[in-house]
Amino acid sequence: MTAVTSITLTQPDDWHLHVRDGDVLKYVLPHTAKQFARAIIMPNLRPPVTTVALANAYRGRIEAQLKASGITGFTPLMTLYLTDNTPAEEVRKVREAGVAGFKLYPAGATTNSDAGVTNIKHCYATLEAMQKEGVPLLMHGEVTHAEIDVFDREAVFIDTILEPLRRDFPELKIVFEHITTRQAAHYVRDAHTNNKNTLAATITPQHLLMNRNAIFAGGIRPHNYCLPVLKREEHRLALVDAATSGNPRFFLGTDSAPHAKGLKENSCGCAGCYTAFNALGLYAEVFEAANQLNRFEAFASFYGPDFYLMPRNTKTITLHKVAQKVPEELPLAETVVVPLRAGETIAWSLAE
Repeated sequence: MTAVTSITLTQPDDWHLHVRDGDVLKYVLPHTAKQFARAIIMPNLRPPVTTVALANAYRGRIEAQLKASGITGFTPLMTLYLTDNTPAEEVRKVREAGVAGFKLYPAGATTNSDAGVTNIKHCYATLEAMQKEGVPLLMHGEVTHAEIDVFDREAVFIDTILEPLRRDFPELKIVFEHITTRQAAHYVRDAHTNNKNTLAATITPQHLLMNRNAIFAGGIRPHNYCLPVLKREEHRLALVDAATSGNPRFFLGTDSAPHAKGLKENSCGCAGCYTAFNALGLYAEVFEAANQLNRFEAFASFYGPDFYLMPRNTKTITLHKVAQKVPEELPLAETVVVPLRAGETIAWSLAE
């Protein structure tokens, strides 16, 4: 069999991305824009992006930085941060403003989630309006109860939050974000949706490439720590099976999350992996190892826009089987960020 030395794809989109705000934008946007045509921008700023007006202002700051950096051909897709008090009236403004959906963070689940939802029932009027308007709900799928083991929080979320929610709102479009477990992969794969496009999941490169041993290899590895946390090898393998299966319910979402090196290498380090530097190379490694490179384009470029009812991109990009060494660190405003696989090599490089 002839070895594959390059892959040309319809330009992908990133359906889950953190770019932060302010000076940080200058340093992180180019890494994403050189690979992706669009990206769903997470709203967990301080303060959070809770209204269309705030989303428009945030989009304006991103677009201003893109222009200042000379970046063209990249579109930020904004989201709103769902709270216990989000009014149903805000949903009606979303479509007119081109906002892609609402993000649900359970309160305390991850970075800047303190203002998140404390009880899903508080949001039912808003969720009903979202179902009516066809506005997607993007869910960080974990419970945050102190008595639930951190490695079990996604599985408990499925049983206690997601399944009841889907019974109550069967037409609501839901993205189960950055899934990490066999239970989540199988739930999304097998869920009954009345033959409608109402349930999907994003999968990150870190959860496809690493299991929880990577956090403790030779000592604490803070740059491999993310939330939801990495799980056992059986869960990683289930995610690889899902991503490479050709099932359109699974698509690319990096959850790339820049944190200053000093905030990661800290007594209470931040959660998040910075994968934007060469995200497509990381994903390509997964598909190559599974002998499923022929399914990479659909996962990366087709299934996401299809779910969000957006046109597929028309431009293409090419990856070459040329090893690329990942820098030990990258500039981040007045500090640095450590990318995933820092100091190591990635087998695939983006063609210039």
